[in-house]
Amino acid sequence: MFRLQGSRTLAVDLAGDAVRAKNGSMVAYDGRMTFKKMTGGGDGLRGMVTRRLTGEQMTVMEVTGQGTCYFADRASEISLVSLHGDKLCVEASNLLCTDAGLRTGTTFTGLRGGATGNGLFTTTVEGTGQVAITSDGSAVALRVSAQYPLFVDPGAYIAHQGNLQQHFQSGVNFRTLMGEGSGESFQIRFEGEGLVYVQPSERNTIGGDV
Repeated sequence: MFRLQGSRTLAVDLAGDAVRAKNGSMVAYDGRMTFKKMTGGGDGLRGMVTRRLTGEQMTVMEVTGQGTCYFADRASEISLVSLHGDKLCVEASNLLCTDAGLRTGTTFTGLRGGATGNGLFTTTVEGTGQVAITSDGSAVALRVSAQYPLFVDPGAYIAHQGNLQQHFQSGVNFRTLMGEGSGESFQIRFEGEGLVYVQPSERNTIGGDV
């Protein structure tokens, strides 16, 4: 079971089962635990090769045992996401921990990934279970509906889930709308039904002010 200790530490209660977490993110544990480093972070050889080819890099450890293990990552805020047979797309740098039974892989993001500087692929997590994601500041889950598409700054994007289509738009962003932008700028338009997770902070991106 995943639960938060405050907003920046994840506690995972284990009873002989396992979780996968960002390598080096364990800060404490009680009980009996074993830790195994998993090269590549994907599912099997195909996942490992895909990550090396696409640049979607993450180093994962599998934790198994009896007791409670605590995880954190650079004092980032942590949010919990429950999956019920659906898929979560999340930037690799924002993925902290998943149930071991969830499947991980990569998906093509096209020019959006190029603009954010995170590569052309992003991490996918599928199945039924819990996921912990991190953010710079408290993340907000914004709902997208068929009637109301959502426009997101690529530097603030963390993850999304649901039946969503994303379209990359260049030449406009929130600052250029106010007449304060400079140079090439970008935004992402999400359409469909689902949730988009954003952080109240902007990572550095390729393409100037976003």
